[in-house]
Amino acid sequence: MAADLPNSVKQLSDSGAFSSLPLQLYASRDPTAPSDVDATLEPQIPTIDLSLLTGATPRERARMVQRLGRACQDWGFFMVVNHGVPEGLRQAMLEAAKKFFDLEEEDKEELRGETVLDPIRYGTSFNPKAEVGVRYWRDFLKLAVHPDFHSPAKPLCFSDVLRDYATCTRRVGMELLKGIWESLDLEENDMNKALKLDSCFQVFVANLYPPCPQPELVFGLPPHSDLGLLTLLHQNGVDGLDVEHGGKWVHVKPLPGSFLVNAGDHMQIVTNGRYKSTLHRAMANGKSTRVSVLTVVGPSLDTVVEPVAALVSSERPAMYRGWSYRQFLECHQGNQLKEKAVLELLRCRDHEDVI
Repeated sequence: MAADLPNSVKQLSDSGAFSSLPLQLYASRDPTAPSDVDATLEPQIPTIDLSLLTGATPRERARMVQRLGRACQDWGFFMVVNHGVPEGLRQAMLEAAKKFFDLEEEDKEELRGETVLDPIRYGTSFNPKAEVGVRYWRDFLKLAVHPDFHSPAKPLCFSDVLRDYATCTRRVGMELLKGIWESLDLEENDMNKALKLDSCFQVFVANLYPPCPQPELVFGLPPHSDLGLLTLLHQNGVDGLDVEHGGKWVHVKPLPGSFLVNAGDHMQIVTNGRYKSTLHRAMANGKSTRVSVLTVVGPSLDTVVEPVAALVSSERPAMYRGWSYRQFLECHQGNQLKEKAVLELLRCRDHEDVI
């Protein structure tokens, strides 16, 4: 950021010194554009009852597996209820994240990483080094929590809460992946072999979107898909997530106690395009602070992710070339955030690898 401006959007928002945005850095939306949100779609967002995947009769499980497959195929996004993560733990994680962002700036500045694979990384926007002429209204903390666990030393409560939260959300992610794999008539052992999930690379992200003086001009985060297989998101009761469905945008209002889950780019790759990653965006607002915490479950860093052999045929050739998860992560987080740009780099053209 410019030397005469605060180093974080929280600092900028808290200062009260700006009634409008420093447009040379932050303007990224057209306030005159017509609304692209379809309010009729929000009630159609699928809901998955995890208890019917883990503790139900075979018939109930089969129905929920089928429902999960349809959600991944038609939406790439769904809500999960009855997931077994204690509500007290979910709220404690949100509170710990808020306490982190409330730390003195010098405490947080020590965590600004040098590379996208730094296990602890605090920052603003997405990747300021690659974002020329635009910033997004968001502060973040990213932590690698599996197979090796990392946490900031402050606040003191953070590490213990995060360890429990990471374990619980990883369990939920793995149960969902079992159901997704089953919906494709694939074996669980094939999933573990293809993705090396015993050493899955799990990332925890806390996002802070403070009140913005001109929310009509800026995104919290612009339309993008996530890397990895699944993202599980929980927020503090302030809405701000939109998902894309059928060329329209949908405001998401989560069910009480639910997780919001979206498929990532590596779900689209490994299923050979049968299940799609979801474009989504974070909207800024001028009144309330939004805090979200999310878990990204991915394959191991050194796994070469490619379409699973059972889903490739002469009728449906491989749509993507293989690339290690590490390579994808470095490319994705080392460039500007722009829809599915990195995924498209791996697309095979005319059934030939032209990259």
